[in-house]
Amino acid sequence: MGIDKINPVNNNDYVKINKKENVNNGNVIEVKISDAALDKMELNRIMEIVKSVPDVRADKVLEIKKKLEDPNYLNDRISETAKRIMDSKIIDSFDT
Repeated sequence: MGIDKINPVNNNDYVKINKKENVNNGNVIEVKISDAALDKMELNRIMEIVKSVPDVRADKVLEIKKKLEDPNYLNDRISETAKRIMDSKIIDSFDT
């Protein structure tokens, strides 16, 4: 059992090349690129830009590491979170 190609690409659908005779300069080649080919080129260009962007923003990672190294930052964040929990209605639901 074999697997056949799915929807093969026919390059003739994307590019039309016509050769014409020009009396002054000899042969002239005219190339017409289809809208589908232009769209595909644009998509490929965008994909290359997306691929070039790093997955991790090193500047943000460095910023967070610096914050975590400061013990006051952690204490402040824990205190703020605890205060929000105590002030919320969630605690009231446990009293019943």
